Amino acid sequence: MPVKPEPSSALFAGPFALGTLSAPDGPAFPALVTPDGQVLDLRAAFGDERLTVRDLLERWDTALERLRALAGDGDAVRRPLAEFRVHAPVEPRQVFQSGANYRQHVIDLHVAHRAPGDERPEAERRAEAAELMDRRAAEDLPYVFIGLPSAVTGPYDDVTLPAWAEKPDWELELAAVIGRPAYRVPVEEALSYVAGYTIANDLTDRATVFRRDMPQIGTDWLRSKNAPGFTPLGPWIVPAGSLADPGDLRLVLKLNGETMQDESTKDMIFSLARMVSYASQSARLLPGDLVLTGSPAGNGMHWGRLLRDGDVMDASITGLGSQRTRCVAQDAS
Repeated sequence: MPVKPEPSSALFAGPFALGTLSAPDGPAFPALVTPDGQVLDLRAAFGDERLTVRDLLERWDTALERLRALAGDGDAVRRPLAEFRVHAPVEPRQVFQSGANYRQHVIDLHVAHRAPGDERPEAERRAEAAELMDRRAAEDLPYVFIGLPSAVTGPYDDVTLPAWAEKPDWELELAAVIGRPAYRVPVEEALSYVAGYTIANDLTDRATVFRRDMPQIGTDWLRSKNAPGFTPLGPWIVPAGSLADPGDLRLVLKLNGETMQDESTKDMIFSLARMVSYASQSARLLPGDLVLTGSPAGNGMHWGRLLRDGDVMDASITGLGSQRTRCVAQDAS
């Protein structure tokens, strides 16, 4: 059975959030969840038995007004969250992932991924990475690549570590959820296309990030990041208006109770607005799509401790709640 987090006094910031839940042996449904852990089935509220969270995001401007009214309706019939299973809050059509977007994280990776034969002192390699980050920021060039929706799993589901993954690692990230089609939007308007925020853990097999057989073609994101379940997502989509500043949120990831990542989104090289705008210059972002914003320092490569069978990851971001996932080796599942 999935491992669930301990209950807290408030599940998230704001008056409500969206989730995708299911009763035992029942179909998944879109839910309005209140911070005290009460659930309203939105199928009945919107009069649509086929309704999904993505449907709501497709008409976010009008749906948001209705959701606010439902959250404040004291007569609405609600049930305890404990009665339900929590799934990933949305099924995205596209996942845009940001690489190398936290300054200290990139410097640590640059040191850890030392090229064969590079015997320079660590201080020299760190200085080289810092110079690279400064140049990227000055040239205004974020790095965005594509992930697969099939890698998304629930916030409390077990994560299977494939037998071929030699160095599976964690990467806690703030994820923006798109609320209306966005194409070639300016930075100044980018956040108006964001419906809300959620938590993502963008797992990566470090051993397969780079193609050893053909180094000239660079990174292999398909192999290293997109195994089934490698993107635990959720538990909630918290509306954008419930967070005062996405540029100042604390991300914490604990492995078996020990803190590994503890950083603020202030350390991002490129802001969330910049990432959304940049992705939209090349692709058309759709309602329900995810824009992952990169991970801060403190991954397994930094600590010299990668994921293994039985590990439990607890991840939280200010105002967005928390997720807990247990690692299960493929040959042990």
